[in-house]
Amino acid sequence: MKIIALVENISDGSVKAKHGLSFYIETNKHKILFDVGPDKTLFENAKRKNIDLTKVDTVIISHGHKDHGGALKKFMEINKNARIYLQKSAFDKHLVKVLFLKIGISLDKRLMNDQRIVLIDGDHRIDDELMLFTANSNDSFHSQANMNLYAGKQLDDFRHEHNLLIHENKNVVFMGCGHSGVIRILKSFSEIRPDYCIGGFHLFDPVSKKTVPKAQLDELSEALEQFNDVKFYTCHCTGTDAYRYLKDRHKNISYFKCGRQFEI
Repeated sequence: MKIIALVENISDGSVKAKHGLSFYIETNKHKILFDVGPDKTLFENAKRKNIDLTKVDTVIISHGHKDHGGALKKFMEINKNARIYLQKSAFDKHLVKVLFLKIGISLDKRLMNDQRIVLIDGDHRIDDELMLFTANSNDSFHSQANMNLYAGKQLDDFRHEHNLLIHENKNVVFMGCGHSGVIRILKSFSEIRPDYCIGGFHLFDPVSKKTVPKAQLDELSEALEQFNDVKFYTCHCTGTDAYRYLKDRHKNISYFKCGRQFEI
């Protein structure tokens, strides 16, 4: 399995950085985009990495925020064949509160009726290699960085968020922002133990520019002790301060910068 970060907040120097997320993944059976980022950054960086996006056959949009799905319209213009998977509520109205205003961060609803769009409700197996799943654990960890995110008039409950499990020689979990909480997500499996977990932990609020309180970092750090055998590659909404804090306590956590590539 080959994985390349095509959109992420911090660059390794080979590509352009952008607040958002997109991973390009090659498996035995698929060429996948997990999220597409907010804008043209995906296409510029893919060109620099010699990745032909017209060959992608599967797109997973992790949740209904435009920093993860804003480039979807442009992608659909250049790729006519890929099937695109979203939770059915991903096209609902989503907003972020900035001071006293709520600003829209929704996906382009005009795309939802395209025949390539696959709207699902809850967990969904694509094939024997790919599984989409929602966080269904009862773990209570909920990041304070979620508190300015809304679905319509209500605080977002992130029912529009799903994660990807790829099963080849290893079990690899991909998260977008992990709004539901990385511990909840990892506890969603009863029979499968992930070997890798890749994605954001949502511990940084890009509006206030603040990391969650130390008490929350301590709580998460303690909970991560039960996953010392899992290799974490975090990024994006984790934030650099929270990453450094967790890295100091967990040798199995690394940062996945934009432009970086590795194989499993």
